[in-house]
Amino acid sequence: MGTLAIIALCVVAYVAQWTIDGFTDRWYYTPIDGHEEPWRFLTAAFLHSPSSFFHILLNMVALWAVGPYLEVQLGRVRYVTLYLMSAVGGSCVVLATAALGWSDWRGGVVGASGAIFGLFGATFVVMWRSGHPAQGILGIIGVNMVFSFLVPGISWQGHLGGLVTGALLAAAYAFAPAARRRLVAVVAPVLLAVLLLVVVQWAYGTAPEWVQLYWQATADEQRAIWNYWLGGG
Repeated sequence: MGTLAIIALCVVAYVAQWTIDGFTDRWYYTPIDGHEEPWRFLTAAFLHSPSSFFHILLNMVALWAVGPYLEVQLGRVRYVTLYLMSAVGGSCVVLATAALGWSDWRGGVVGASGAIFGLFGATFVVMWRSGHPAQGILGIIGVNMVFSFLVPGISWQGHLGGLVTGALLAAAYAFAPAARRRLVAVVAPVLLAVLLLVVVQWAYGTAPEWVQLYWQATADEQRAIWNYWLGGG
């Protein structure tokens, strides 16, 4: 099952965070580092806070609660595609808010919750399209989004980005005519990826001068700058 594979990857990554020096720093996401290391847009979704076991526990419980249902409804390939796209979509919204001045370019993000919010949004769309009562999942989305905005340390940007991305892709899957479903399963993720790329290009194009100077620095200089920032500079 795709859900079990995702959970396994998250658990392996969490063990690596505890046992391999610098593992988290190498793979977590910040808008400023995503420019030179774009894989961070996705890899951050498989990491969790090393200081809180409940972070990964709650995310994995939520993933297990909705993942198998959605995987059956969409099929494994479309389901995994939606999960990965939702993770990237969450990172893109984190970047967009930094470009708008609403958050810090240096703000680090880890966790599967953006992708899981994508599954929440997709579950609502699929249930609504099939005529099943969707009030329960809608309530879960509402409560969790409220907590995202009210509780410090939670990336509401990642949650919102994942939610919207997952809902959009699920809508394409769910409302595609039966004769075009295979085509839509390929075209819809590509179009969504192009849209996210446009957002990324716009956001990085508006980066302030100090961010651009950071990108021009050597790797050693960037490490020194980060140490300076971490020291309160």
